[in-house]
Parts: sequence; C-alpha cells; structure tokens
Amino acid sequence: MNTRETTSAAERIKSGADIMKGRVLGKYWPRFWMRYAGLGFWGRIATRLAAWFAPPHKARPFLALMNPKGYVAASVTIYHSDLRLGTNVFMDDRVVVFQRERGGPVELGTKVSIFRDTILETGYGGYLKIGNNSSIHPRCQLNAYVSPIEIGANVMIAPNCAFYPYDHGIAPGQFIMEQPLRSKGGITVGDDVWIGFGVIVLGGVRIGNGAVIGAGSVVTRDVPEGAVAVGSPARVVKMRDEHTE
Repeated sequence: MNTRETTSAAERIKSGADIMKGRVLGKYWPRFWMRYAGLGFWGRIATRLAAWFAPPHKARPFLALMNPKGYVAASVTIYHSDLRLGTNVFMDDRVVVFQRERGGPVELGTKVSIFRDTILETGYGGYLKIGNNSSIHPRCQLNAYVSPIEIGANVMIAPNCAFYPYDHGIAPGQFIMEQPLRSKGGITVGDDVWIGFGVIVLGGVRIGNGAVIGAGSVVTRDVPEGAVAVGSPARVVKMRDEHTE
C-alpha cells in the first residue's frame, strides 16, 4: 500500500469516527441537558446547551418530550405573571409571551408547539388558551385583548396568522389611538382545525371542529364544523365530507 492509499484510508477512518462521534453526541448530549430544563435561569441555560447538537426548527420539538417541563428556548422572552404550561410544551426561538394591564393567563396544554417569532399577548381582561397537541407556526400574532382567544386540541395554525378579538373605537373628534378598545366577543377555534398561511381571525368568531380555513382568508363570521372556508371575508365553499382527491 503506497503513501497516498494509506493517507486515504486514514482519512476515511477519521471521517467515520467523526460521524459516529456526532451521532453519539446528537443522541446523548440533548438527553443529558434536558434533564435540567425549566423556566428558571439554570433551566434556560440547560435548554441552550441541549440545543447545541440538536437539529433546528421543526426537527427540534423532540427535545420537549425528554422532560415534562418541556423545552423553552433560551431566546424566548416571558414578560407575563400567569403563564401556565402543560407537560412537554415546545417553545421555539424568539417566542414572546407578553402581558399588558389586566392581562389574563396564557395557558398552553400538553405537547403544544409554539414556533419561532410568534407573539402571545393578553391584556385588558382577555386571556389565551391553547389545547393539547396544537401547533402555532412561525410569526403568528395572538392578541387576547378585552376578550379571550380559545384554541382547541389538535389544531394546526400556519405561519403569519393573526388573531384579534378587539379593535379601536373610531368616533370622530378624538385620536383613534386614544379611544377605548372594544370587542364583538372572543375567538373560539374548535378541535382538529387547520388554519392556512396568513389568515386573520377577528372578534366574535367561532370556527367549528374540523374546519379548514384557506390561506390569506379574513374570518369575520362563524365557520361551521367540517366546513372549508376561503376568501376575504371568508365564506364556506364546501364541506370536508364532500372532498374527493
């Protein structure tokens, strides 16, 4: 065996060893640090360390299953006095949980996933509740002001969605920003609902179990169970039991 062949074999051995080392670290390193995960200072440090050898973004929720306290990324901002977390909750990078004056609780059920850059806010008597196994994808805004936002179990909410159960008064003769907030009622989303990319849901709306809301829709009225609604304002175009591939 000549020198070049010897070098090549050595490089392959080293490469294989590096791959094996990476796999071992990827398997055991996160598991070790997730034992210490939590909302406290050291718990947040542990989640940061656990993520070093974990895949990013949507491949990362498995970390939350390693500890009943779940995975709350070190970059999550929690400015809220009444955050209630179920077991195995996943909160991704740069999520913000914010409480304004008289804001009610934010309650996340078991195995809820909140992906990066989403903002959860409560204020002025509103509260937010998200049911088990539901997922809120990146860059969503849920502002439970004046009235509540209640989201059921097994709900999928695509990126860039916004939930606003309130608006500003628009009476003439006074700056709009100085007028009191008002609401037509809360937002209720049933179980097993799929809400597409960029949907806006306004106050006083109930979306029934199993409904589908098409991308870019603005929901201003109730959507029945099992319905498919699209448009601005969203209108029912068919029922799911009419769907054929």
